[in-house]
Parts: sequence; C-alpha cells; structure tokens
Amino acid sequence: MTTTEIPIDNGVNVEALLGVRDALADTPEIAQFQWRSTVSWVNGTHSRSDVETFYGFGAEQQHHTTFSYDIDHPLQFAAQDNGVTPVEYVLVALGGCLTAGVAAVAQMDLHGILGADPDVRNGFSGVTVSYQIDADATAEEIRALVAQSQKRSAVYDILTNPTSVTVDVS
Repeated sequence: MTTTEIPIDNGVNVEALLGVRDALADTPEIAQFQWRSTVSWVNGTHSRSDVETFYGFGAEQQHHTTFSYDIDHPLQFAAQDNGVTPVEYVLVALGGCLTAGVAAVAQMDLHGILGADPDVRNGFSGVTVSYQIDADATAEEIRALVAQSQKRSAVYDILTNPTSVTVDVS
C-alpha cells in the first residue's frame, strides 16, 4: 500500500476520523462548534432552510455546497405538502446520526467515535434562534406571535423537554 492509499471501510475514512479525535484531544479549543441554518418563509406553512457555513476547528468553515431543505405540513393539515414536517426532520436527523455512528463505530474500537473527552456531551450545549420579522405589527405583537409559535412548536418541545427514545436491534 502506498502512502496515498487510505483504507476506507463502510465508506468511513477511519484514519482521518481518528486523526480528528486526536487533534481534538490535543487542542480542545478547536472542538467548539457552532452549527447554523437560515430559514426563510416561502408561503403559508412552507419555508426553506439553507445550510452553508459553520464554525469549527477554530475558524469559519463552509460546506462544499449550500444544502437546501423544504419544510411544510401535509395537505391533511390544510397546508401544501411542499416538504417534510419539522418533526420529520428531527426523525431524519436522529436516524442519520445513529446510522452514521453505526457505520463509523463498526470500523473502530468500541471506545466511541470522537470520545476524546468523555465528560463533554455529544449534543448541543445551547440553541439560539434569532428572528428578523418584517410585519405590519408592533414589536409587542410580534413578540406575542413568536411566543405563541414557540408554545405550539413540537420541535421546540422535543429540544426543551426530555424525550424517551427507544433503540431496538432486530
């Protein structure tokens, strides 16, 4: 094998993944990540989310392309069904994260993927939502509107309250 040939099992570049883990252990300050998305309202309950940049490894980073996702509700909710619901995106994210973990861990020891520091949680330490709403309403009316949306949001509820998750292997 030449030095340019890197074994990749299950589509996972284990050598590179272990290199990242080692780098994070040696310089924990580069392990601070900020994930972002920009959501723009389209019409009705339809919106579009774009994911392009994030902060990590001590600097601004950019995906190789902008990823766009349509979000909507089904016809049965008096919407236009232009995309999956926000709750379905949560399920997609959970499934994708667990599946990626299985593929990676299957090629590594069972001490965990990037478990450089077992005391640091894997999930978000916080989420910030910022609105820029241009409406024919007072600031107080807009705050009340946002508060009502927050109160009725299933995804807000999922993120702010413990949710029982069962993982079964058959």
